Amino acid sequence: MSHLSRFTSYKHDSAILPTTTQRVWFGILILTGALLPLYLVSLIDGRSWLILFATAFVAAIGAIGLNIITGFAGQVSLGQAFFIGVGAYTATALGSPAVLGPDGAVELIGFDLGMVIWLPAAGLVAALAGVIIAPIAFRLEGLYLALVTLGLVFVGAHVFRNWTALTGGVGKGREAAELSVLGYRFDLDSQILGFSITREQQIYWVMLVILIVMAVLAKNLVRSKDGRAFAAIRDRGVAAELMGVNQTKYKTLAFAISSFYAGITGALLFTVTGFIEPTSFNLLLSIAYIAMVVIGGLASIAGSIMGALFIILLPKLIDLLFLGDVIDAVIGWIPGLGSQTGDAPLTSAQIERILFGVLIVVFLIVEPLGLNGIWIRIRNYWKAFPFSY
Repeated sequence: MSHLSRFTSYKHDSAILPTTTQRVWFGILILTGALLPLYLVSLIDGRSWLILFATAFVAAIGAIGLNIITGFAGQVSLGQAFFIGVGAYTATALGSPAVLGPDGAVELIGFDLGMVIWLPAAGLVAALAGVIIAPIAFRLEGLYLALVTLGLVFVGAHVFRNWTALTGGVGKGREAAELSVLGYRFDLDSQILGFSITREQQIYWVMLVILIVMAVLAKNLVRSKDGRAFAAIRDRGVAAELMGVNQTKYKTLAFAISSFYAGITGALLFTVTGFIEPTSFNLLLSIAYIAMVVIGGLASIAGSIMGALFIILLPKLIDLLFLGDVIDAVIGWIPGLGSQTGDAPLTSAQIERILFGVLIVVFLIVEPLGLNGIWIRIRNYWKAFPFSY
């Protein structure tokens, strides 16, 4: 009866990890992720892999935020790059010292505060921007909402290029905030209990911990009253309104939470590389996050993480599997596109854009549930084995 009792209680049925098997595998996954840096650091290219995984963890936070507004609440948003930029520059301004010019004037705004201040502040300022946009956005749906949020990207790009006191300007940029807590720097090699810990290992672990916290919070949100309201609005807005769901309130809340996650992403994303360039927050960045959500799986926290890992690791996988040469050889025969016509070979960035488009189309047609849907199919197959028909 103990095996069946968990399905006779709503509390157990709605738990994050309702079964013992899920809890065990989750523990194994977390343990593997925590121990992975100890192995990767010994590889020749190990440090770059650690930075790549750390970047993927941060990107997953932004993908979760976008999935909350798009996958769970059903509001199409193409403005993720704008909110990431707001978070990035809020964190940099609060976490970096001011830079004065020869005449004593402030060249770069800075307050030199700690991570415990600039990290939540980046999320809150981005959330405030989301709340300001929400009254305009929730009056629209579908394509019109997508166009409004797309406009934010271009507005943000203009502001970031021209507000040089904050961003440093195009071609110059500025250093990101220090990744430190109470004076301890995570972005420097150090010794802990006699063990040498590299900068890349520490950044990896910090980003992994923050991702786990943010993912658990998002999972609790979508299984709460607010999450059910998001789903009701997504599935049938008019019916949700008739049932007493306040669309204005919950769409605003969805925008605020999604923007908060994007702000946290922006605050952390550039601490990995240590430098912010104003032109980074462009349409391609928004498309990359849309690709993470679509490829990973709409309305899925796990899918958001899988999609982010897939998209961020994609360039490295292209290099390892020599797919760039294969794609260039195939596309090269198309007039005006490749090196076979006398033009320069495709760059890795161009190949990534082509793959983004192709993968989005393929997943929308073949597997709308994304990588998470593929995982569900595999899991259900083995749960029913050998009666998997």
